[in-house]
Amino acid sequence: MSRKCEICGKGQVSGNSVSHSNRHTRRKWNANIQTVRVLENGSVRRANVCTRCIRSNKVNRAI
Repeated sequence: MSRKCEICGKGQVSGNSVSHSNRHTRRKWNANIQTVRVLENGSVRRANVCTRCIRSNKVNRAI
């Protein structure tokens, strides 16, 4: 499963994990991507969509 939303393009973000002793190591924040059934042009297909797009009804979900 890809880690990018097909609607808004949200994906991974990288940064540093900072310990109590202030040591920096690289880490990643993954977007909350779900595989949902989408109704598109009269047909149903699966799409990788972030939960923000699902919650704000930017995608027509198939029942």
